Amino acid sequence: MGRLLLIRHGESEGNRDRRFTPHPGIGLTDTGRSQVAAASGWLAAHYAPTVILSSPFSRARETAGILAEGLGLEVAIEPDLRERSYGAFAGQPYETARPGYDPAAYWAWQPPGGESLEEVLIRAGGVLDRAARSHGVDDIVLVSHGAVMLALWRHVTGTWGMPRVVPNGGLLEVEHEDGVYRSARRVGPDAVGGGAWRR
Repeated sequence: MGRLLLIRHGESEGNRDRRFTPHPGIGLTDTGRSQVAAASGWLAAHYAPTVILSSPFSRARETAGILAEGLGLEVAIEPDLRERSYGAFAGQPYETARPGYDPAAYWAWQPPGGESLEEVLIRAGGVLDRAARSHGVDDIVLVSHGAVMLALWRHVTGTWGMPRVVPNGGLLEVEHEDGVYRSARRVGPDAVGGGAWRR
């Protein structure tokens, strides 16, 4: 059984300010760096990762760098792990009204000029599949973003029913075997009341 360890980047300046991040160059806050350091220690105690794959956005690359230092690993950039494009919502407060948004089908909503979660699913799911095929039974860390992890939950489980966005520095463990995803669950130092799925 191989394991894919999905981690959301630490708190960014956009998260702190409760705004859709305006551009890919936004970095982590001190709180975010502390979150990632805690996750790194937890990963080292529970797994034996062999490589880190990361979104190209600064907040993810900074997260991957902290993990790489703590785990003694190399980082490979995967462009398709980048955060969802929020189009016209970039830089706007999270509370901005979303015309046409239906919470019962949140995955279908597309910000003007941006991506739906269904579109994110197509590109990010491909990365997950390649990682599973390429690394067999190894433990692999993938650093991405909140919306990307929602889409990857759907890719693995077949349902959009993940209970909430994983917090900054939060982790999901995905087990796979012979090309089939077997389970997904919240793990890590803050994994209280998280989702779990098993085939």
